[in-house]
Amino acid sequence: MRKKIIQIPIDPKLLSELDTLSKKQGKARAEVIREACAHYVADVEEAELVRQYVESYKNMPETQEEHDVGEAIDKMAAQVLAEEPW
Repeated sequence: MRKKIIQIPIDPKLLSELDTLSKKQGKARAEVIREACAHYVADVEEAELVRQYVESYKNMPETQEEHDVGEAIDKMAAQVLAEEPW
């Protein structure tokens, strides 16, 4: 895929930090910026999914029975893991 070129104003201190980081990592400044943007987008998307999960849980919380079953499963899993010869 062909990359698009953009221009953005950037604080000189941040630019200096980016240059230092890119040299330390042996990457081009643009690659560091692309990676940072990709991480940011992924973080925002994950935060939205968490927000949706919390909202749906508030709208339809688990019953006491579901809670008890989940707690029992957690205890059994902990016991099984404790018996594993790690």
